[in-house]
Amino acid sequence: MSACSPSVTGMSKGPVTARRHRPMFRCSECGWEGAKWVGRCAECQAWGTVDEADASGSVRTAAGPVSSAAVPITDVAVEATRATPCGVGELDRVLGGGLVKGAAVLLAGEPGVGKSTLLLEVAAAWARAGRTTLYVTGEESAAQVRMRADRTDGVHPSLYLAAETDLAAVLTHVERVRPSLLIVDSVQTIASDGVEGSAGGVTQVREVAATLTQIAKRTGIPTVLVGHVTKDGSIAGPRVLEHVVDVVLSFEGDKSSRLRLVRAVKNRFGPVDEVGCFELSDGGIVEVADPTGLFTSRHHEPVAGTCVTVTLEGRRPLLAEVQALVLPTGSSSPRRSASGVDAKRLDLLLAVLGRRAGLSMAHYDVYASTVGGARLVDPAADLAIAVALASAALDKVLAHRVVVMGEIGLAGEVRRIPSIHQRVAEAARLGFTHAIVPSDHGPAIATTSAAPGIVVLDVPDVSSALAVLGLVQRR
Repeated sequence: MSACSPSVTGMSKGPVTARRHRPMFRCSECGWEGAKWVGRCAECQAWGTVDEADASGSVRTAAGPVSSAAVPITDVAVEATRATPCGVGELDRVLGGGLVKGAAVLLAGEPGVGKSTLLLEVAAAWARAGRTTLYVTGEESAAQVRMRADRTDGVHPSLYLAAETDLAAVLTHVERVRPSLLIVDSVQTIASDGVEGSAGGVTQVREVAATLTQIAKRTGIPTVLVGHVTKDGSIAGPRVLEHVVDVVLSFEGDKSSRLRLVRAVKNRFGPVDEVGCFELSDGGIVEVADPTGLFTSRHHEPVAGTCVTVTLEGRRPLLAEVQALVLPTGSSSPRRSASGVDAKRLDLLLAVLGRRAGLSMAHYDVYASTVGGARLVDPAADLAIAVALASAALDKVLAHRVVVMGEIGLAGEVRRIPSIHQRVAEAARLGFTHAIVPSDHGPAIATTSAAPGIVVLDVPDVSSALAVLGLVQRR
């Protein structure tokens, strides 16, 4: 045994073999790191974004040449950021005045909502102004786009069409046509031969979007990219897609309704709280400068269970009508149905009416809906919904030309809402004579030149609102 000891001791003192480095994997979206590869990032839940990280360690970067010298901010010219109207007023409103030179815009929406129709109208309007437009389609043939242009009166010699799915071919078209506006429909259908993966994959979408954005910055050509959305309504592809572009627009609309809304989710050149309204028709897409009439109805005689409110879509006040129907139930579980109104919010308002206003509807079926397919997510519509429910339950008609607005709390109080002066002015412009508003509305609202001919009534809680409207006796 002792003879073996030196060898064992010698082995322990011999050179130690370097331990093999374990690879690390990093998410390209959020930077999460892990020891094993996974298909879905554990941090941001993105698919296909985890790749093996470079194990070479940190690298020092030496100073190098600059593209342009640093100058005082006062010497930077701002003419390059001037917006040029695209010819579609509602879209210009959302963009902040129009398209900026070299801007990259991403328009996302569900299939069939009208993205291609809207952008074909933009391309035609841009071409009618004497400016060259290049419309690249990867989903349709040029003949199909021409048929739609014939139907929407969008044919113009300055509008060029190209049906391509290869990124290199798209860049060739840009060099040959030299357009002043580039539209790519859609970014998920274009692929680059130099990148692995099929069109629409994470790697391909990232490469295509980054390349087209660089071309836009280098040439000064405004570029509009069409993007698809997933089942949950988010933009398909990597999250970096939204960071690369300058403007992200969301095109929304219910397929059962002709109304379409364009919202700015991100805008480096303008506001992000503006909304553009359009109506999809057989002849294309039409701007709706005053969409209030789409969300209200005209009755031949007063009807119980209806109430009008003023909601905000971005910075634009819109009138919307809430309708309610309450009838005795024949079941042990009363039915609650909501269309255009959040179902959980409806349950909350029914509980507040039962507890704070003495109007229990535990043994009644309740139906609540909006007119014209409007979706009321503004808390300021709470009071109008509660009034419509009370009017339907008591079968009492509200006074004519009354608008109601206010958020309701669990204690029955009517809370302050934003932009109340703007809402009251909009109601006055449309001929309403009375407005029910929260008592806690900040500076006093009076009948001024901004809101002539309207009487503003303050209410502290929901019971007072029902009493002022003559639905119940004052408690």
